[in-house]
Amino acid sequence: MKQEKVGTEEKVFFDSYALFAIAIGQESYKPYIKIKIVTTIMNLYEMYYILLQENHYLEAEIFFDKFLQNCILIEPHLVKEAAQFRMLHKKLKFSYVDALGYICAKELGVPFLTGDDGFRNFEHVLFVK
Repeated sequence: MKQEKVGTEEKVFFDSYALFAIAIGQESYKPYIKIKIVTTIMNLYEMYYILLQENHYLEAEIFFDKFLQNCILIEPHLVKEAAQFRMLHKKLKFSYVDALGYICAKELGVPFLTGDDGFRNFEHVLFVK
């Protein structure tokens, strides 16, 4: 999937890039603000860290708390599958968190929203820069 119009009832998995983009008010992510967010605590961890690193302290606190309710449980079998996925696509240099997020989205049958170039041509990806 490429950039598509998203309805308010649709669930979409937000990777760390997407969470960060929403937190800083990136224009290209505004159409995704009102949809049902699905993510993991690991994606929140990565988003929080990057926001702190970029001196967005207030946004880090606000959006961590805001997105916490949207976190799903990470099942052990998904960790194994994500490690295999990451190894299979080693040349794309996916982070552990991104690989896990993609696999979680795939397991849930929901689109994976990202701005990570490595995912650009993967199935079930909404790629937005």
